[in-house]
Amino acid sequence: MAARTDNAVTIQAPVELVWDMTNDIESWPDLFAEYAEAEVLRRDGDSIDFRLTTKPDANGKSWQWVSRRVLNKAELTVRAHRLEPGPFKYMNLFWSYRENGSGTEMRWVQEFEMNPGAHLDDEGMAAHLNQATRKNMAHIKKTIEATAGMVARGRGRNRLS
Repeated sequence: MAARTDNAVTIQAPVELVWDMTNDIESWPDLFAEYAEAEVLRRDGDSIDFRLTTKPDANGKSWQWVSRRVLNKAELTVRAHRLEPGPFKYMNLFWSYRENGSGTEMRWVQEFEMNPGAHLDDEGMAAHLNQATRKNMAHIKKTIEATAGMVARGRGRNRLS
């Protein structure tokens, strides 16, 4: 059996800024509430292999894995999958960005299947991922909107250039 999550958030910022900030993997420990480290291992054109390490959970356990991310800026989409799936049989992600009347909608779809004996089954992991995704999206929205406000006021780093 497979599972799927689908979450979106509208960020009041230009699509170019949202794209740039959310695809700057080295900055993910600041952008995502859950990551302690993000290390780029390889870049090849629009393909990036990277290692993520989470902040310790309530039990003091950190998780780590390697993923590949392939950017398609012309279509404003990203496809990713775990190279080291860990408790997953597979984990595929699809990110899309589109301008709407309120800013930029950023959408994440995660499709996965858990290995037998993993700490959560598909349904449990879907619930966990939905909760974590919503928390991360809220943090990302706040961070990018603050940056957009600083750029608009002529302060801070203009990440659009």
